[in-house]
Amino acid sequence: MKRLLSSLTVSVILSHATAQTGQPNNIYAHYTQHAIQLDGKLDEQAWQQAIRIGNFTQRELNVGEPASERTEVAIIYTAKTLYVGFWGYDSEPEKLVAREMKRDFSWGNEDNFEVIIDTYNDDRNGFLFVINPNAARADAQVLNNGDAFNKSWDGVWNAKTTITPEGWFAEMEIPFSTLKFRTDMAKQVWGINFERNIRRKREQLLWQGWSRDSELELLNRAGTLTGLDSIVNKDFIEVKPYAIGGGELTPDQNNGQWDIGGDINYLITPTLRMNLTFNTDFAQVEADQQQINLTRFPLFFPERREFFLEGQDFFDMGMGNQIIPFYSRRIGLAEDRSTVPIIAGARLLGKVKNSTLGVMSIQTANRDSIPTTNYSVMSWRQDVLEQSSVGILSANKYENGRLHSTTGAYGLYSTSKLFGDKNLNIGAAFTQNYNSDGFNGKANANRIYLSYPNDKVEFDMAWQRSAAAFNPEMGFLRRDNFQEFYTELEWKPRPKNFLKWIRQFSFKGLDMNYFIFDDTGNLQSFFYEVRPLGFETRSGEFFEFNLQRRAENFREPFEISEGITIPEGEYWYNRMEIQAATFEGRPLSGYTKISWGDFLDGKSTESQFELEWRANRYFKIGANYEKNWIDLPRGSFDTDLIGTRISYAVNPNLFGSLFSQWNSEDEEVLLNFRLQWIPIIGADFFFIINQAYDTTGGTWTLERTTILGKLIWRFVI
Repeated sequence: MKRLLSSLTVSVILSHATAQTGQPNNIYAHYTQHAIQLDGKLDEQAWQQAIRIGNFTQRELNVGEPASERTEVAIIYTAKTLYVGFWGYDSEPEKLVAREMKRDFSWGNEDNFEVIIDTYNDDRNGFLFVINPNAARADAQVLNNGDAFNKSWDGVWNAKTTITPEGWFAEMEIPFSTLKFRTDMAKQVWGINFERNIRRKREQLLWQGWSRDSELELLNRAGTLTGLDSIVNKDFIEVKPYAIGGGELTPDQNNGQWDIGGDINYLITPTLRMNLTFNTDFAQVEADQQQINLTRFPLFFPERREFFLEGQDFFDMGMGNQIIPFYSRRIGLAEDRSTVPIIAGARLLGKVKNSTLGVMSIQTANRDSIPTTNYSVMSWRQDVLEQSSVGILSANKYENGRLHSTTGAYGLYSTSKLFGDKNLNIGAAFTQNYNSDGFNGKANANRIYLSYPNDKVEFDMAWQRSAAAFNPEMGFLRRDNFQEFYTELEWKPRPKNFLKWIRQFSFKGLDMNYFIFDDTGNLQSFFYEVRPLGFETRSGEFFEFNLQRRAENFREPFEISEGITIPEGEYWYNRMEIQAATFEGRPLSGYTKISWGDFLDGKSTESQFELEWRANRYFKIGANYEKNWIDLPRGSFDTDLIGTRISYAVNPNLFGSLFSQWNSEDEEVLLNFRLQWIPIIGADFFFIINQAYDTTGGTWTLERTTILGKLIWRFVI
C-alpha cells in the first residue's frame, strides 16, 4: 500500500510538472541570405521553407484545451536580424479588438501576439515583444523569472501586420544588436515562448507553460530556440544626440531655451552595455499624476524618466514598497519636483555568465541653494540554484564633502516546481546607513518575506523594520521608525458546474498590516480587510466588496486640512468598500471605487470614478474624478481631483495626447500636450506644450506656458 501511494504521488507530481509542455517544444530558426521585405505578408520563399509550430493551448478560459483559432509561428534570420512570423487565423476577423496604434500601447485589452526570448538561456531573464493587429508595438525587459518587469525599456525593432478575411498576420524584425546574448558558446540555444490573446473570447493561448499557476514571463517554462549558428558579431556603438529648443512664457517675461546633449551606448560584450550621458534632459516626460493626501505620510511618485527606468530593476533589493534604498527620483529632481540640471553620467548594465551587474554614477549641477551632487549606485546579483539569487546594493550620495551610503545584501529562494508546478518565493534583505561625518550602527532596515502566488490560493507574509535612525538619502521611506507585520490569504476558486458566467471568485479572510513604532513598540497604524465576495466574470467584469478595520496612532497633533487638526492619540474605526469595473476591451469601459464609514473620530466617504471611450484605433478619451467628503468633530471639508486624457494616433509612429488635471488643494489646472513622431526606428521627435492656470477665485489665470521641441537621432557605428 505504501508503495502504491508513493507511486501515485510521484505520478501526480510528474503529471503536473509535464502537463504544460507541448510537443514540439523546440522551434528551429531558418537561416536565409535573402532580404526580407517587412510588410506583414509573409510571402518570401524563406517563410515557406521555415518550419512552423502550431501546438498552442488555452490557459484561459478553458485551460488545457486546444486553441479555438488556428495559430502558427515560424522564425527565420539573417546574419544581423531575427524575424518572427505570426499566422493568426480567425473565423471572424471583423471582430478583432484592436483600438491602439501608439508605441508602448496597453496590450492587456487588445488582440495581440507576444514573444519572450531568453537569450541567456538562464531561465530567469528575457526580452518581451508585443504587437497587435494594427502593428502597434510594445516591449519590456523581464528579470528574475517574471518577478521584475520593466515596461519602460524601448528596444530598436519593428513590425508590420496585415488583416485579411482569414485573420491577421505579422512580421517582427528584431536586430541582434537589440538583444544581449553570450558569444562564448559554439552554438546559440535560447529560451523562447509565444502567447496569443483573442480578446472577444477572453481566450489566452500559450505555446508552452499554459498552467494557470504559470504565465509567459516564467521563463523556466519556455520552449527552446535553436539553429542560430550564423550570427555575425561585431562591436556596437550607438550615438543618440539631442537638440531642444523652445521657451517659457509668463505674464512678466519670456525666456528662450536652447540646448544640446545626448547619450553614447557602447556594447562592451553582447551582454554588457556601457552608457554615457551628457547634459541629460527629460523635457518629453509627461507630468506626474496628481494625488490627494489625507495621511501623515509622504506621497510616492513613480519614476517616469526613461533613462532611469531602463535600469530600475537592476537596483531593486526586494525591500518592498515601504523601504526603498535607491529611489532614482532623488537624482535631477528637487523636493518640490522641479528640475535640477544633470551635467553628465555613466551607467554599466548587463550580465556576465551568472552575475548581473549594475553601476550608475550621475553628477548634478548646483541650482539656487541646491549644491552640485554626485549620486552613485552599484548592484551585483548572483544566480544560484535554478531560480534563486543573492546580491548586494550600495547607493551613495556625495555632497559638500560629505558621503552618505546605504549599503546592504539580499537573497531570494524561488521555485515554480513546488508540489509539481506551484510557485514559492522566500527572501530576506538588510541595509545599513553610513555617513562620513559619523556612523550609527542602529541606522538600518531589514525585511523577511514569503510569497505563495498561485491561481487558486495566494498567501503572503512579511516582517520588516526601519529603525528610527535609518534615513536612506538616495532612497524613499513611505513611513519611518516602524516595524510591520503583514499577512494575506486569498482563495480564488473557479466555478465549474454552477454560475458559469463567473470566471473566478475572490474570497479573502485575512489581509493584515500591523505597524508599530520601532523605538517604543506602540501602535503606529493598523489595517485589516475581509473580502466576503469578489469575482471576475468570463466576459471581463470585476466586482469586490470589502470590510475594513483600521487604526492610527498620532504622537502629535496632525493637521489634516487647513484649520482642522486631529489631536494626538489612538483612533480605531470601521469602513466598507466596493470596487467594480467593466471589461476594458470594450469601446466604452468604466471603473468605480467607493469607501464609506468611520474615519478617525468622524465620518468620511471617498469615491473614485474612471471612464474611457475608445472611439477607434485613432482616438481615445479618458476621464477620472475623485471626491472625498470628510466630517470631523473639529470641522468638515471635501476634496476634488479631476483629470482628462485625449489620446490619438495617426499611425504606429505618429501619436500623442492631451492631458489635463486639477485638484481642489492646489487650485491649479495643468495642461500637457505631447506629440511623438518616430521618423525612423530608433529616432524620436517630440513637441510639447505645458500650461498652468491659477483657478483661485473661480477664474482661470494663465501663470506660464512652456513650448518645446526635442529631436533625438540615432547613429550606429
